[in-house]
Amino acid sequence: MTRSKVSKAGIPYLHFGSGEPLVLIHGLGEVKEGWQNQFELAEEYELIIPDLRGHGEYKTLEGISIENFAKDVIGLLKELSIESAHILGLSMGGAVAQEIYRQAPGMCRSLILTCTFHYMPKRFGALYIKYREAKIDSLTKGRQRENAAQLCLYSWNEENIRKFSDYYQPDRDAFIASGKACMTVNNLSLLPKIKVPTLIIAGQYDSVLPPWIQLWMHKLIPDSEFIIMRNTGHVPKFEAKERFNKHVRNFIQRASAKTKRLDASA
Repeated sequence: MTRSKVSKAGIPYLHFGSGEPLVLIHGLGEVKEGWQNQFELAEEYELIIPDLRGHGEYKTLEGISIENFAKDVIGLLKELSIESAHILGLSMGGAVAQEIYRQAPGMCRSLILTCTFHYMPKRFGALYIKYREAKIDSLTKGRQRENAAQLCLYSWNEENIRKFSDYYQPDRDAFIASGKACMTVNNLSLLPKIKVPTLIIAGQYDSVLPPWIQLWMHKLIPDSEFIIMRNTGHVPKFEAKERFNKHVRNFIQRASAKTKRLDASA
């Protein structure tokens, strides 16, 4: 197992592999080790995998917001002297990836937005947070993980449930604060301005953020690619490791080739 490091700003992260830099950003309630199925990508890419504030080893509750999540990742890349990277975000991590592009578009070689969202209506958001607070307060941690696994997974086999439960470790206060941060996301005007290669991945049976949301994003982002991963739910990185990793590899190869062609013609 790769050992966790801590940045000068106090951000716990994993950093290993070689090749083009690839940042992996986890979802709400997850931890950086939840990308374990993607560790094999280190054979081809330099992986940078942080814990977001309030998640995993990053225990602070101060300043939890999508904006600050993005600032933390940008600061980490600068500390590592990485000028630009491919940015892959899952669920809330996908919203963070979009915010990274807003703040520092030049640092994004490409975006891979997985089972994520770009906009949350305020009324729906308020109702959802109220529902989630009630669930957290009424369930034990074990039942919270079981409930989340049933919601997020399409295939409820023992291995997938175990992996999900191992890496879904929400802290109550951080979970609520992060959930509220998600409810403020509105990237309707940002997406049409995205100019880097972008892949949008949807899970066919995602009951958390259904595929029509990612299709909407695809319609808004010029020249983006859109894939629906069959027989997966909200976390295809667990349920379809081989297919997911293959999509990531193939896309980065296409994105890098496109960038080289553009640089050559400039």
